[in-house]
Amino acid sequence: MSDWQSQLGKLVYSTDQGRIKDEPESPELVGEEYADGWVRIQRQTKGRKGKGVCIISGVVLPPDEFKKLAQTIKKKCGKGGAVKDGTIEVQGDDRDQIKTIMESLGYKCKLAGG
Repeated sequence: MSDWQSQLGKLVYSTDQGRIKDEPESPELVGEEYADGWVRIQRQTKGRKGKGVCIISGVVLPPDEFKKLAQTIKKKCGKGGAVKDGTIEVQGDDRDQIKTIMESLGYKCKLAGG
């Protein structure tokens, strides 16, 4: 071995002294909260060939809990729906029923839009 290769063999990589503490990962949240803290329930027909959909926005939860919330709302309404882009979509116009369900789960709700 040549001289420079033996010197490279002795190199040791070091970092800051002591253990580096891993920062606890904050769970990712789904949804976007409004500044006033209210959950908004609105009816929308745009891009759905005239069929109405109730959109629930303003709920911020981890992904698993968000899906469970959507599932319970759909089950209690007896309707289908989906979770899209941080909102919950429930088929049909059952805004009043969805509002009572959300309020029974402890959310402050208001009907928004037309």
